[in-house]
Amino acid sequence: MHQELGRSGHWAGWPPDTELPIVQGTVIRVSVEHLPGGRKPLKDIWLFHCAPPGAEPDLDLLWKAYLRRFDQEHFHRFAKVYLGLRAAHLASAAATDRWVQLALAAYAQLRIACTLAGDLRRPWHPKPEPGTVLSPYRTRLGFRRLRARLGSPAQSPKFSRPGPGRPKGSKNRPKAPRPPHRKTTKTDADYARQA
Repeated sequence: MHQELGRSGHWAGWPPDTELPIVQGTVIRVSVEHLPGGRKPLKDIWLFHCAPPGAEPDLDLLWKAYLRRFDQEHFHRFAKVYLGLRAAHLASAAATDRWVQLALAAYAQLRIACTLAGDLRRPWHPKPEPGTVLSPYRTRLGFRRLRARLGSPAQSPKFSRPGPGRPKGSKNRPKAPRPPHRKTTKTDADYARQA
């Protein structure tokens, strides 16, 4: 068996007059005999494994790695929806890197606080078993109360007088309007043709 390649993605730059290479591999069928709790087994899983010649595939590792992809998909969805990973539309790569680092730091805080936060579950959520570690979503629900209980290392704010503000008689100066962006600019000859 070999995986059929297309001229997109990694292979987009492959010379058009050269035939695409053949990626050789092994097709593995994973069949489940029984599941815990008496649940009915699902359909068989077919995996494609590609390794250097002579390397024996570790079957136990392969199906566990396949199942781990669900954890990654849920993490990406959680980071995008609840931690705001996709909320910022930044112009520079450095700013985007900082934003991703902030989202990952928030996720790390939720993981650290999972044993400290109270379980504020929604009415439709099942009650967790005693001793169960809360998921990042459940920790996020109770994080607000935890933050108030932990306090802050910063000192209380000092009272001060307000600043002088805007001088009397001054007005807002709006920005100068920019001309609208046009794809093409008309020349004198274009105006002469219209007249």
